[in-house]
Amino acid sequence: MSGKFNLFALKQQNIRILHYTWFAFFLTFMVWLSLGPMMPFITDALGLTDQQAKVLLILNVAMTIPARIIVGMLVDRLGPRIMYTSILILGGLISIAFAWSDSYKMLAILRFLSGFIGAGFVVGIRMISEWFPARQTGVAQGIYGGWGNFGSAGAAFTLPVIAANVGGDDGWRYAITVASLLAISYGILYYFIVSNTPRGSTYFKPKKTGAMEVTSGYDLVLYMLMNIPLFLALAVLTWKLSPAKMGLINELTSYIIYTTLVVIYLVQVWKIWHINAHILKEPVPEMHRYKFKQVAILDWAYLVTFGTELAVVSMLAMFYVSWFDVPKVAAALLAGIYPFINLFARPGGGLISDKIGRKLTLIIVFLGITASFLTLGLVSKEWPVWMVVAITIAGGIFSKAGSGAVYAMVPLIQRRMTGQIAGMAGAFGNVGAVIFLTVNSLVDYNQFFLFIGIVSASVFAMILIFLEEPEGRMAETLPDGTVQLIDVK
Repeated sequence: MSGKFNLFALKQQNIRILHYTWFAFFLTFMVWLSLGPMMPFITDALGLTDQQAKVLLILNVAMTIPARIIVGMLVDRLGPRIMYTSILILGGLISIAFAWSDSYKMLAILRFLSGFIGAGFVVGIRMISEWFPARQTGVAQGIYGGWGNFGSAGAAFTLPVIAANVGGDDGWRYAITVASLLAISYGILYYFIVSNTPRGSTYFKPKKTGAMEVTSGYDLVLYMLMNIPLFLALAVLTWKLSPAKMGLINELTSYIIYTTLVVIYLVQVWKIWHINAHILKEPVPEMHRYKFKQVAILDWAYLVTFGTELAVVSMLAMFYVSWFDVPKVAAALLAGIYPFINLFARPGGGLISDKIGRKLTLIIVFLGITASFLTLGLVSKEWPVWMVVAITIAGGIFSKAGSGAVYAMVPLIQRRMTGQIAGMAGAFGNVGAVIFLTVNSLVDYNQFFLFIGIVSASVFAMILIFLEEPEGRMAETLPDGTVQLIDVK
């Protein structure tokens, strides 16, 4: 691989892999986040209430929480090639089933299952980390994430046009089906055009699977605690669907789900203990240690950056329609500007991280996120639409650059667990989306924006005080027992 990064040097295999992989990610997001721009069409065609529509938006991001954890483990074990192919094909089939459902209950179940395709993002993080050195990982991951995230803009710009012009009231069904068939076709192609690593390179795998390896007693406790928000988010979703709110599930089902979540969490704690208990008796050599607090802070950072992106892109079209009486297609196009800026903002966050440092970049972008959304917290129906769009774009630029900065740092913590670390951070992004969209369903839109600003301010303080800049080298053990040092600077 060449030492110089040239996005258009298609003769270089790593550059081709980058393009093949961001497009796979693009299609997963086009299918997964098609719901936002399609929601006004679905609501009109099926006569859904405002609350029913908002619940579908929450369900759309919920399954991705456990899916990203599971996929993170699987990609470290099986490799990104087979995982991306599987996700594109299975996710596309589920999405087609959703598109041709008639009852609200079936729509809700299939939209929940559709969140699985959102886990594809984690797969590419591991693939890109295998093909690019540390000094280029920020910009490479940023292009992968930014151009792939552009799939939500692709959905916003194309699918409403299909829905408005083909099939009458069923136009939304045809639009989602077209996107899903494209994902399935590319999933098959992807398997034949990529490889997991450059020729001669070692694909490092975790020594054990089922939970992440940690390297100190403090990290062991912190890891157990950091699993709690993942289950709390699913509990919040259950509450939203329960008789106390939507009544989509009965009281008995609610209690069964709550109990199941507690049991699964305890099983997860047991797995974490089983895999890591030995470190309390046999300390991990210094060269093999990493600080789990770095993972935890990046998790919270991604909860804000990507959680904000998912929540805002899901509700923005409805916000423009209900508060400013913008026509549906125009609202979808205006909302599409928000994910469109992924094209440059997320790669920009990664590139800046490579140039000035990971921590400083995160400090800057979190200042921007906080200021933008606290300002949006003051919005009223009397504000001109152009001003609201402009401030939303500003917040989007900072949040997407922040996502790029987070994943510029993720591969520099521990190579063999990149998939798991990426999966956990990605899951926290969906935790943020569930929390923010739940708040959106309970309060006015301006209060929703204000809540995001307050959470962002809290995470900013965490980054400022506790995050450490990656430096030195990480150690990985080859299959023959020798140790390889990988630069993180």
